[in-house]
Amino acid sequence: VQLQASGGGLVQTGGSLRLSCAASGFTFDDYAIGWFRQAPGKEREGVSCISSSDGSTYYADSVKGRFTISSDNAKNTVYLQMNNLKPEDTAVYYCAGENYYSDYDLSAVGCRYEFWGQGTQVTVSS
Repeated sequence: VQLQASGGGLVQTGGSLRLSCAASGFTFDDYAIGWFRQAPGKEREGVSCISSSDGSTYYADSVKGRFTISSDNAKNTVYLQMNNLKPEDTAVYYCAGENYYSDYDLSAVGCRYEFWGQGTQVTVSS
């Protein structure tokens, strides 16, 4: 099981980035894949995730209306489109996953990540 994140970079406030998470070693059936982020000196924050089986999604309040998560199951890839970026979005973003069987309300509480890959740095300058 491997998750490879890409797409991070340096942008100005108000700019956009699209993160990609390519999965290998498993198919998306019965999984939820998403992103959490960690900034220096701050706690880890679940950003967004999506269920491959029922399509349910979760967004942290801090990114609602600005970020959009999507999944291409044929490519085993999840995308995070990030618009109107703010300096407080600066962090290392990690792609993560879990087995998900629609046994809890992912859209309300987010994902319970069981594994993750290396992160990608997102820096938003003011």
